[in-house]
Amino acid sequence: MLILPIEPAYILFGDTGGEFAFGCVTGSFPYASDCDAIAFDWDGNNEMDEACGEGWAELQGGDSLVGDESGFTARRWPTSLTAC
Repeated sequence: MLILPIEPAYILFGDTGGEFAFGCVTGSFPYASDCDAIAFDWDGNNEMDEACGEGWAELQGGDSLVGDESGFTARRWPTSLTAC
């Protein structure tokens, strides 16, 4: 049995799309932004099976992102300008 490590959950936004991971679900998405909210379609996998869907998320208080009916809440990861 092959056991793969589960990476920390994240959502990464680029100029026109992004990627995410949580648990055994990973995916990528293009998105349209309305400043404080985004709507997106995504595709990826769930435990090695193809998966896809759509969703939306909205900034709350400038430092957290609250999502669609899944009810997820994401907070900005502290960053450092110091190279490691």
